Amino acid sequence: MPKSTAWIFAGLGVWALAFAGAAQAASLQESATLLSAGKIKSLEFSGAGHWRQFGQAPVPGGDWPKFDVSAYSAAIDFDKASERVQLTRSQTPDGRARPAPVEQKLEWSVLGDAAWNVAPPQGAAPGAAPVATAAPAAVEERIADIWTTPQGFLKAALANGAKSEAAGANVEVSFALGNHRYVGTIGADNHVASIRTWIDSPVLGDTLLETTFSDYKDFGGLHFPTQIHRSAGGHEVLHIAVAAAKADGAVDIAIPAGLPPAPPITVASERIADGVYYLTGGTHHSVAVEEKDHVVLIEAPLNEERSLAVIQKVGEILPGKPIKYVVNSHVHFDHSGGLRTFVDAGATIVTQTISKAFYEQVWTLPHTLHPDRLAASKKAAKFESYEHKHVLGEGDHNIEVHHIAGSGHSDDLALVYLPKEKLVIEADAYTPAAVGAPAPKTPNPFSVNLYETIQKLGLDVERIAGLHGRVASLDELRTAIGRQTAAN
Repeated sequence: MPKSTAWIFAGLGVWALAFAGAAQAASLQESATLLSAGKIKSLEFSGAGHWRQFGQAPVPGGDWPKFDVSAYSAAIDFDKASERVQLTRSQTPDGRARPAPVEQKLEWSVLGDAAWNVAPPQGAAPGAAPVATAAPAAVEERIADIWTTPQGFLKAALANGAKSEAAGANVEVSFALGNHRYVGTIGADNHVASIRTWIDSPVLGDTLLETTFSDYKDFGGLHFPTQIHRSAGGHEVLHIAVAAAKADGAVDIAIPAGLPPAPPITVASERIADGVYYLTGGTHHSVAVEEKDHVVLIEAPLNEERSLAVIQKVGEILPGKPIKYVVNSHVHFDHSGGLRTFVDAGATIVTQTISKAFYEQVWTLPHTLHPDRLAASKKAAKFESYEHKHVLGEGDHNIEVHHIAGSGHSDDLALVYLPKEKLVIEADAYTPAAVGAPAPKTPNPFSVNLYETIQKLGLDVERIAGLHGRVASLDELRTAIGRQTAAN
């Protein structure tokens, strides 16, 4: 080939690449034009479908529990980075022994770096007035909700120097907002087909949120999907059939007056038996049991911040004694989110065999968004696992860990029994109500299952330390489930 001809073909190749890049960039712009993303200030849409509770799978590694959603509405102000979601839900029967489904009306919002929920207080009587409570842990996910709508994604892509690349017949568009990466697919019809981003979970680390859109419709000049499907951590969390959508309505989201700030992380200690300490503060508790030269900790809930506060408190009340074992009640993320901190500290995790397999899998996942101590040390986890019963105790206390078979709450749920103290420690099977509160009209199946497990195992129990709530007597549990008390 003559040299001059080669230069012509080389020039044509450069021109072709430039043209392809221009076409890809035009697809982003054309999609933004079609979906009105460049000019839209606010977005509202509503419909019905179902929602799933992230982190609460009844089987370790399984699907999140499902709730039917009879009404769902979202209102977004893009300029203020604010969103309000309102939904009416009731749990979908799944064949497990659960409390009867109750319709709940929930509302959650975000504005900048503030997030809050509006709902009746936990444990309140039916018809109780809703109150606003701060939800700082939800900010990251709710901000992601805004920019994983089709219009929100396109607005953010245009404003943040998005990169466009051909992906077969589609175009893949990616950009970063802070340390969060967003990747979307625009179809040949210029509709946004899917969006991926990642948020932090104390258990799963960098957790993929993937939202797909289909069956777009013209809602009075606004192109918007009629089907929205979202997964988190590989399992479905939301499916909404959209019935209505509009742009640039009056969306006014403000932080509620008098919204109390999120309480600081504090751990209070109460000695409930010789060498047994109830570690409370907030919504989730732990129990520390003193042995001859170490401590056995029951439960590491929530996150690393909570675990570090627990470690500090144990060091104050039992100086010089390291936490050698941590007993995990079950894998639900609010009860296992602090375990990784204790792995880094060298403790052995005591858990069900099926839970051990789950932790071994997920604790290898990356934690780059909010690195914790284990992400830095990369220490291997140490386990003692069991199926039915496990016994600890090298000093003053014999500690029995028993599987709660047949629980409708979680297949791996366990209780801890201290025979000398006649004390059971448990989570979620029974949450003692406030002293003097009336017994529920319908017994909670989880609590019935706990009581029957205590009887079946022949445990001599006088008190129950709830890892939610407070310490209660066995008679209080009997009353709560409609059984005769010992005095009767």
